[in-house]
Amino acid sequence: MKGWQFTKTHEPLKLVEQEVPKAAPGRVVIDTAAVGLCHSDVGTLEDEGWMALMHPPVIMGHENAGTISEVGEGVTDFKVGDRVAICPTGPSGTNPGYHYDGGFGTKIHAPAEDLVHVPDGLSMEMAAAATDAGMTSYSALFNIGQATPDMKVGLIGIGGLGQFALQAAIAKGFTNVYAADVSEKARELAKEIGAVEVVSDIKDLADKELDLIVDYAGFGNTTSDALEVVKRGGTVVLVGMGKLETTINTATFITGAKRLLANVGGTPQDIAEIYELMAAGKLSPKLTKIKFEDIPEGIEKLKAGEVQGRLVAVYDGSE
Repeated sequence: MKGWQFTKTHEPLKLVEQEVPKAAPGRVVIDTAAVGLCHSDVGTLEDEGWMALMHPPVIMGHENAGTISEVGEGVTDFKVGDRVAICPTGPSGTNPGYHYDGGFGTKIHAPAEDLVHVPDGLSMEMAAAATDAGMTSYSALFNIGQATPDMKVGLIGIGGLGQFALQAAIAKGFTNVYAADVSEKARELAKEIGAVEVVSDIKDLADKELDLIVDYAGFGNTTSDALEVVKRGGTVVLVGMGKLETTINTATFITGAKRLLANVGGTPQDIAEIYELMAAGKLSPKLTKIKFEDIPEGIEKLKAGEVQGRLVAVYDGSE
């Protein structure tokens, strides 16, 4: 098998060849069909703070979908030939691309308890994108943010994550969803999806009395600005990790009785619910597709802000 391996911060990914893994008890081997690329992949390569989460050397890639080629002892819910995705924050407590080799490789040796069946008719690239971008955005908005259709909701960052949340909210009957993004193309996408108002800076929505703001960008100022903008008693949910720290105005935070919550990932059930929306035609995120060999270049394009929607590498994982 081949894979793009991470060794340490500020070093480029290295293309390696390794032995094909054998399915251990409780695990399966998956032929990777598609893997999503994330801004956290950019952060891992650029920011030493990410080393606390990594177990190098490791083949990166935490948004994965493929077909099972081998099943280990004790696995009863899945069989060879099943189309599956991996929940990157699943019950095993281990993460592909961080703790063990992920989908930047052509084979993945994954815990069966973290798997989700991919519905017939759903493309593998859509399935892969939903495992993190879909799951995380969904969980942040509905589970952590407790969003309901009667609320005024602001979303920061209509990229790989935010577009999922916006589409899901519209599909669930939300009529007061506002969007903010520095990218003109992302703002156009937000308008197409159905945001009631789209701006370049969340501060431009200060007069809207937003009940909830979900920050899918997480670039420091986006979070601090969201806390200034959200109404008294409102909630900000931080999801994005564009920067690993921010500074907030504690005076307005405390006197405004505001809440700042964090969301990390989600559950296999969240992914299954996203798949239901996709299968019903209610959720169809914009994807930019590349090939396996173009993964390092894709990460550079993400870093430069040149990707619209979610970036996904699609390839045959049988090598």
